[in-house]
Amino acid sequence: MTGLRFGYGTNGFANHRLVDAVHLIADLGYEGVALTLDHHHLDPFAEDLAEQVRRMRALLTRLGLSVVVETGARYLLDPHVKHHPTLVSADSGRRVEFLRLAVRIAADLGAEVVSFWSGIRPSDVDAAAAARQLADGTARVVEEAGRCGVRLGLEPEPGMFVETVDDALEVRRRLGDPEPLGITLDVGHCVAVEQDTAAECARRLRDLLVHVQLDDMRPGVHEHLEFGAGQLDLVDTLRALDEVGFTGLAAVELPRHGHAAPKVARRAMDALRQAWQPWLAEALAEVHRDPVRIATLFPAVGRHVGRHPVHRTDPHGLVHGTVDDRARGQLLRTLAESTEPDRLAAEIATLYRYGDDAERRGVLRALGQLDASPELVETGVDLVRDALRTNDVRLIAAALGSFAQHLDDHSWRHGVLKCLFTGVPLAAVADWPRRTDDELRRMVADFAAERRAAGRSVPDDAHALLEA
Repeated sequence: MTGLRFGYGTNGFANHRLVDAVHLIADLGYEGVALTLDHHHLDPFAEDLAEQVRRMRALLTRLGLSVVVETGARYLLDPHVKHHPTLVSADSGRRVEFLRLAVRIAADLGAEVVSFWSGIRPSDVDAAAAARQLADGTARVVEEAGRCGVRLGLEPEPGMFVETVDDALEVRRRLGDPEPLGITLDVGHCVAVEQDTAAECARRLRDLLVHVQLDDMRPGVHEHLEFGAGQLDLVDTLRALDEVGFTGLAAVELPRHGHAAPKVARRAMDALRQAWQPWLAEALAEVHRDPVRIATLFPAVGRHVGRHPVHRTDPHGLVHGTVDDRARGQLLRTLAESTEPDRLAAEIATLYRYGDDAERRGVLRALGQLDASPELVETGVDLVRDALRTNDVRLIAAALGSFAQHLDDHSWRHGVLKCLFTGVPLAAVADWPRRTDDELRRMVADFAAERRAAGRSVPDDAHALLEA
């Protein structure tokens, strides 16, 4: 197993403040957010957009959530006409510029993908003109994505000009198969309009698949349903995603269920766990019923869920961790729900002290996802300092995640310097651009001078710190 990562779409929390929605999504055990830019959810046209993006990125980092940017808000560009203009409208310019802006926002958020669709072809635009317009507009968005280092996912949508997987692949072919342009697959859409099942569509797309939306549907009906209410084979679909090595975010897409969002999101997570990781679902239930079970279940995680990295681009799990790290984090979050702060801190210390290296990494990566009570902060800082005294690069990387904000400046600087010495990528260090100061730059400059004097190369990360 590669370890699928499940997220939830903020358009399913339209009646919540964005910050509240993100917290709820994290509390339910999701590992990412599909964030639809909208008037009330990170308004892309707000005067304080840069500050909103900065705060949201900090929140996502602290909660350990990845993010994909969605662009399907209904009345964002035109208050009178839903989704107008689209990429196939006669006046598509505003849509193109919005998508280019979304790419820049995604880059600033640290988002993995910007997902978009073609739109419905107006009756006064013929198919040939719509195809040209779509290609021209998409090419401009692809250009911006390449400049910003962001992936794009073109989503086939029932009733739209690009309706099927074949339609999306044809657009990509027409543009010369540009590397930044991949495909977003809504598995419910496969039930509604594709000849192939969702699993077969995933296998066809393989490496072109950059984002997945999860929901159920019935054949011929474009209505997003909860799992089990339609005809999607969820187990087979998830197995196919794993089979093709999909490491992007698979996010639940239920935009019309906002009236009961917390309950719907919880039911969706329960269904996903039962379909994908029945052992973990039962383990979480056991810890919730009887917290002392954590001592037995925590060491067993790797045998049941795997030990693979979350991202193929991070083969040792230094930046994003491993699937067993994530599962252990879920166990500790469940433990925290029914355990007093002092008891929780003591239990975490015990799991770390008597655990192997994988269990210790799981503890360290989970610390930043738990409520920072005084007891937890005191214990957690001791554990982070212990990890930084080792030469285990995976422990060092885990120690400098979001919880490292509680380290004093002196300890944090030496932790960053140890990363340079041991080869831990700077990307593993949470919030390093903001926390870098003149003293750290002085230390890194000395480190670089010693490397040069010894005839050794200076790591790129050292240059990045000096320029921060």
